Amino acid sequence: MTEFLAAALAFPTVVFSFLLLLVLAYWLTVALVGLDFDAPVMPISISMFVVVTWFAALVGTVLTPEGKLRYAILAGALLVGALITKILLIPVKSWTRPEKPASRNDFVGRTAIVRTSRVTEHYGQAEVTADDGGTAVVQVRAAQSTELKAGQTALIFDYDAEGEFFWVVDITTGG
Repeated sequence: MTEFLAAALAFPTVVFSFLLLLVLAYWLTVALVGLDFDAPVMPISISMFVVVTWFAALVGTVLTPEGKLRYAILAGALLVGALITKILLIPVKSWTRPEKPASRNDFVGRTAIVRTSRVTEHYGQAEVTADDGGTAVVQVRAAQSTELKAGQTALIFDYDAEGEFFWVVDITTGG
């Protein structure tokens, strides 16, 4: 235990030992108070960096002779900490990535079921299914002077933002 404390309090490990105590105090406070984060990747990434760098500095301090290569250990620990933290954060960033807000353009390329008696160039509605499994009844217009009937499946191929409707074609005939 004495050797561990000596290594943890030797330069350069002592720098990261102090930072490690700050990280531990921070996470203890979070656990006790129940803080909520808007950007959780930042505290996690800093914490990972400090822990990995502290461990690398500790190992470097223990494995090298007394007083030798201390600044090289510091540089190596920082490099190892940055590299390993970057690798460890790859899955964390995907968990915390904000969801893309739903857009009407998300329906383009999907199929829809005609729900009105007919769909023409000037009138019609169809039901389309979103990624989350929910459905929406949307305004649609038939392209190329075709007319679709209730129950037919249509392909949504474009969205007209000005008119706020989707262009569709009969999926069975392609137009």
